[in-house]
Formats: sequence, structure tokens, C-alpha cells
Amino acid sequence: MAKKVRSKAGSKPNNKKAKVATATKDRPDLDDDADGRVGGSKDVESEDESDPEEVLSSEDEEEDALKGGMVELEEDEGSLESDHGSDVEMGGGDDDDDDDENAEEATASLALSSGVDPSLVLPSPPSTGAYVNKQRCLVLCTRGVTSRHRHLLEDLRKLIPHMKKDSKLDDKQSPGTAVNEIAEVKSCNSALFLESRKRSDVYLWMGLTPNGPSAKFHLTNIHTMDELKLTGNTLASSRPLLSFSNEFGTKPHWKVIKQLLQTTFGTPRGHPKSQPFCDRVMNFAVVDGKVWVRNYQILESAPANAKEAREAKKAGGAPAECVEVGPRFVLDPMRIFSGSFRGQTLYQNGDFVSPNARRAEEERARGKKYEGRKGQE
Repeated sequence: MAKKVRSKAGSKPNNKKAKVATATKDRPDLDDDADGRVGGSKDVESEDESDPEEVLSSEDEEEDALKGGMVELEEDEGSLESDHGSDVEMGGGDDDDDDDENAEEATASLALSSGVDPSLVLPSPPSTGAYVNKQRCLVLCTRGVTSRHRHLLEDLRKLIPHMKKDSKLDDKQSPGTAVNEIAEVKSCNSALFLESRKRSDVYLWMGLTPNGPSAKFHLTNIHTMDELKLTGNTLASSRPLLSFSNEFGTKPHWKVIKQLLQTTFGTPRGHPKSQPFCDRVMNFAVVDGKVWVRNYQILESAPANAKEAREAKKAGGAPAECVEVGPRFVLDPMRIFSGSFRGQTLYQNGDFVSPNARRAEEERARGKKYEGRKGQE
């Protein structure tokens, strides 16, 4: 509201200023200066055209209108979300889940009737990439190993990112007890133990700690990475793809050996020391009753021109080939034990001939050759 013009105490009111004030009420089109002067007067302030109560009421009405509009918008969005949710429920409800479960049950029953493992047919659940399968493998050897065996042990440690290593064992009488104690201290649930005898014979123990089972192999045809000098080259600590021949599913002892190989060489997903990709294949093949181990690199050939790139895209990807990396060795199974490096013998290879018996037979053959030459004389 316009301020009232008051005169000084003891003086008469100025009629000219009052007249100017009434004139400004009648003439709202006049503009006020920054100091409130109208028509050159310094002491008179102009009065606004609208009443403050009316302005406040109009502002309240505008705020109420805006709030009402916002509420209506929220209600519309909620209705849209509810409609969308109902559509989703109608499209992917319990009926579809039941159909999927029935299809999986039918596939599993068909696989069992055909003699196929259902886990190979049914789709695997989606992985979260978390480090859940927390397995560790203890890798160590005894004293007295040669340089070739020591280099092979280092190559095996490179192939097993989830391994734990320890110093060489001095106890040759009962190494199994020492290995189990070290595995317990290192929190390992599997062990790979290289045992050397007479600096020429080497045996590979592989087992699950502390309850077993375990297996003992005679290690032959050893070729390390440095010795082979192959062209293959894989990234360090990468996870391998494990390939097994069909013979591993034929007999019970081969199934046990397959499980031991999977636990030992299969790198858990998400392990801190492993890389999140697969660029190599470890092949385990059964030939003449022995396990032949090879390590290959998965090499994808890059297209040389645009035509080859289009053909590769139509085929679903660039063609890949396997290049051997190394090492290579042969495992001749001797025995399978029920416990960890001890226990009852579950399987014994009747065709296995120990290196001592083989050397003795060679000595006898050379002696018979000398006896035959003496008899001819």
C-alpha cells in the first residue's frame, strides 16, 4: 500500500503534495522513478495499482494449480507403470515358467534314456562372474629331481594359476602325510606331487585333500616348453578349455582320473590370479592305456581382405586353429587309492611294468646275447 505522507510535527500538511498523491491514484499510467519521485517530487512515493492481498491470493491459486497438475502427472505415470507391469505379467507369467520347466524335464529324460549326461544337454545357469569356486592346488616335489623334472614342474605351475607352491620335501618314506599337512596349512583342496627316484624315474601323484581319492602315475616322454621351442604363445594365467577323449567315460577308473584332472588343471572362474578369458586348450587323450597331455593355443586367423571378412561374418566368426605350446608328457596310471596319497587300492593297472623291472629285463637280454655268442664259439 502507498505510504501516507506525513508532515513534520508542529507544521501544517502540504496540500500540494496531497494533490499530487491523488493525481497518481487517478493516473496509474505514470511511471515511477527509482527513488519514488513522481513529477519531480522527492518526498512522495507512488502507490501500486494492485492490492497486496489480491496478489497473494492469485499467487496461492497458481501454486495450487501447479500442485494439482503435478499430482495428475504422477497419477498418469503410475497408471502407465501399472499397465506396463500387467502386460509383462501377462506375457511372462507362471505359464511360461511352467512350459520352460516341462521342456527341461523332457530334455533331461530324453538324455538319460539315450545314455547322455543331462548336464551336457541342459543350458547352464547364467554366471555372475563372482569368485565362488574357491579351489587351490598344492604343487611341489621331492629333493633329488633333475633339471628336466624341475623345468617341467615350473611349466606346470604356469599352467595352474590357482596353485600354491612349497619347498622340496626331504621325507621319502611317507611323503603323503607331509603333503596332506602342507595342503591343510596352505588351505588347498587338491595336490600335485612330483616324486623322483634314482634321479631317473619320476612319478606324479594327483589327489584331493584330505579325504581323497588320489592316483599315482608314471611320468614318461617329458618335453618342456624351453626344450620344444614351439611357435604357440598364450597369455599368462589364462583359463584353459579342458578337452577329454571319449575313453574317459567308458570305465570307472577313467572317470575318477578325469575328475582328478578337472580339479587340478581347471582354473576356477573369477580367481584373482587368473585372466578373464580363454585362449588355450588342454587336451587329454587315452592311447594304449595311457593319458597323453598336450597344451594348445587357440589362434584365430585375421581376414586378409574385405571378402574374407564378409565370409567370416556369415560363417559366425573367423576360423580358428590350434597351435601347440607345450609342455607335453604322458601319464601311465599305476594305482588309484581311496584316501589322499594313502588308503585302500581301488584300481591297479595290471599292464604296468615298473622301470626297475624293465631295466632288469634289458640287462637279462644283453646277458643272453653274450651267452649266445659264447655258445657259437
